Amino acid sequence: MPDDTPLLSLEGITKDFYGTTVLRDVSFALRRGEILGLVGENGAGKTTLMRILFGMPVIAETGGFGGTVRIDGQPASFRNPFDALDAGIGMVHQEFSLIPGFTTTENIMLNREPSRRNVAVDLFGPRMATLDRPAMTARATKAIERLGVELHPDTLVSEMPVGHKQFTEIAREIDRDNVKLLVLDEPTAVLAESEAEILLASLRRLAAQGIAIIFISHRLHEVTAVADRVVVLRDGQLVKDTSAKGVEVREIAAWMVGREVDANARVRSDRKYGGPALEVEHLWVDMPGETVRDVSFTVREGEIFGIGGLAGQGKLGIPNGIMGLFAAGGTVRLHGKHVELDAPRAALDAGMAFVSEDRRGVGLLLDESLDWNIAFAAMQVKGAYLKRWLGGLFSLRDEKAMRALAEQYIELLEIKCTGHRQKAKELSGGNQQKVCLAKAFALEPNLLFVSEPTRGIDVGAKKLVLDNLRRYNRDEGTTIVMVSSELEELRAICDRVAIVDEGRIAGILPPEAPLADFGLLMAGERAAEASA
Repeated sequence: MPDDTPLLSLEGITKDFYGTTVLRDVSFALRRGEILGLVGENGAGKTTLMRILFGMPVIAETGGFGGTVRIDGQPASFRNPFDALDAGIGMVHQEFSLIPGFTTTENIMLNREPSRRNVAVDLFGPRMATLDRPAMTARATKAIERLGVELHPDTLVSEMPVGHKQFTEIAREIDRDNVKLLVLDEPTAVLAESEAEILLASLRRLAAQGIAIIFISHRLHEVTAVADRVVVLRDGQLVKDTSAKGVEVREIAAWMVGREVDANARVRSDRKYGGPALEVEHLWVDMPGETVRDVSFTVREGEIFGIGGLAGQGKLGIPNGIMGLFAAGGTVRLHGKHVELDAPRAALDAGMAFVSEDRRGVGLLLDESLDWNIAFAAMQVKGAYLKRWLGGLFSLRDEKAMRALAEQYIELLEIKCTGHRQKAKELSGGNQQKVCLAKAFALEPNLLFVSEPTRGIDVGAKKLVLDNLRRYNRDEGTTIVMVSSELEELRAICDRVAIVDEGRIAGILPPEAPLADFGLLMAGERAAEASA
């Protein structure tokens, strides 16, 4: 086999999915030790392309695909992910596939556990072999060291912060003996900036060992920092395949969306606020992986209030605790009225709504249609979108009103779908996030918590989501509390930004404050609250 034969070649890949053509004649190649940045807007076809490569059953179940996949120059047709794994292809998906009750080591070594012989094996056969736990720990530790991160091999996944779960997923793939191609789908979306830098350095080390990497990310500065080449998909077609050397983030963004995008543009005007809308005093929250010890802040009526900070410091725990999803204590008042904690329905009845960072686990009814997803919360909390019969003795869904609502938000948020009857699970991650926003908007809340609203969303959709949050705040007068790991995103949309460090508010700054000031708060070097 000639040395210049690509490790992977995709030739003329085409795919129709749920009545929509999502890939059209996509072709590119990848060599050993090369890092390829694969980018594109949500719905551009990235995830579908990787599902084809990894032999995911959904591809065969929906009619297969057109074109050819070659590994080391030979045609490959994977019937399932096990075939892809046997061929040396590992993949880390956006959604975690770990077992919460297992340790780091047990998850890394799952289905590849070394065993020990004993007397029972000689008597009753190999099924009586026991796990060689020292060997398991040694191999898991070696994989962790290759990543250059600090993970304890005996920590339960259920007790890990989200960033450690991501590293565990990656360590599991690189532990495989024959891995030669690693696909990472949004690996840094759940990581703090410092953790992301460690991961990027790890990817460079793996590439130097000859492992090829497909790096899918919406954080374009990370793509330019780590990739050797950049491949851009738009509307299912390959529009750019170029060396990453000298390429700027704005160029990639323009290729992705076909137009100029300024993600940092701040649309600000003279803002007027009312009295206190949300008052939080000495809040604590018992949420795994999050530290909320003693949080106090006040949000003014009509304000967009941002909460940022490093991973695991408590920012995600604040809305989850106030909305009753995890045990919490302290005092919360909405427009002066006490809000009962540990009671999700009480929070909703008080006029609050929540777009969770966990869109699949909390935000969506995955097997239900879009109209049902968007209208369901308003139906349950407010009795909306129901037809009442016999003086209210019983009610039925108002299908016509639900359809009109869904079509309104499909158009407003530019949700890429085949129609209001499509199931939520069939949408791309970014479009699922838009459905979660639509569901919250349909509640018409007095106060809206939005947690990681653009996680896993491309640069074009990110601007659309942020613009709609601004519009909703401006036109409806809704107070918004937005939690995000993206500091520039918070500075672009919020009137004030609070930074959480070690479970407390380290300080609150205006968005135009110097970046160094935000950095000091995140580093825990300053605890005095700044006036905004």
